[in-house]
Amino acid sequence: MKAAQQLMKVFVSRRLPPEGQKLLAQAGNCTVQQWDSDDPVPRAELLKGVAGAHGLLCLLSDKIDTEVLDAAGPNLKVISTLSVGFDHLAVNEIKKRGIRVGYTPDVLTEATAELSVALLLATCRRLPEAIQEVKTGGWKSWAPMWMCGYGLSNSTVGIIGLGRIGMAIAQRLKPFGVKKFLYTGRQSRPERAAEVDAEYVSCEKLTEDSDFVIVSCSLTPETEGLCNKDFFSRMKKTSVFINISRGSAVNQDDLYQALVSGQIAAAGLDVTTPEPLPTNHPLLSLKNCVILPHIGSATYSTRNTMAILAVNNLLKGLAEEDMPSELKIGAP
Repeated sequence: MKAAQQLMKVFVSRRLPPEGQKLLAQAGNCTVQQWDSDDPVPRAELLKGVAGAHGLLCLLSDKIDTEVLDAAGPNLKVISTLSVGFDHLAVNEIKKRGIRVGYTPDVLTEATAELSVALLLATCRRLPEAIQEVKTGGWKSWAPMWMCGYGLSNSTVGIIGLGRIGMAIAQRLKPFGVKKFLYTGRQSRPERAAEVDAEYVSCEKLTEDSDFVIVSCSLTPETEGLCNKDFFSRMKKTSVFINISRGSAVNQDDLYQALVSGQIAAAGLDVTTPEPLPTNHPLLSLKNCVILPHIGSATYSTRNTMAILAVNNLLKGLAEEDMPSELKIGAP
């Protein structure tokens, strides 16, 4: 009985959205130590904070590697990440130690898909460039070919990764009059693809035939650096490239060359390597490259829902109960 009443230590690596913060404050089975800032926790503070912790609530920006796990020590039994992605976690090492992992899929699908469509439209219709022309006096008069971009009607859209988000993007693009959807990934998804009449093809065929290429896959050894010189060389010169997955899926030097040389028409990125992207990065000098600061899930309701799910994953894990959303990484 005494062991059951013992308060467990939790370290939280960032200030959470309000609804999650409120839920965490009501937790009665743990003491919470938190990096109370909107900025990422410094590495030294993370290592100090996790020492002896039973639970860790972290973000994508926190690299949870062997050093952090060693600093935490044998008490650590739950890691809850406020993200759908988990490439910041040393999954194999976590599995070895029998630590459970919670994450936040599904709840950010709609918001991320909406943002993806907004980014695609802003990129292909040159909206940031057009706004700048208005502000700086470049708007002289109506001209037939000035500020022309590329439309979705009768186009072919290729989606790399027809998962939850990829599918939600396709569903939103279909009413724009897209003629054909292509997709590629580790395996075909016939039932899911049937909803939007998408055809499963090789990555090579997708890049060659698509007017718009959208990367929405998870980051794996197979997808890291997938979008490289060869990838861009197969694309049409009029095609638009969009990445909302992970920055590491793209070789940014190769993307820069493809944009500068006119190998592809334009690119829109919500993710980069590193994040934040240095303000002197070559990609930021290009008019045909739209870069957002990783805001795919940035709606008030989505971020609050993510925080609630992350806290519930943490608390249920500490209580040795079923998490609302547990990442199944297998037995150690």
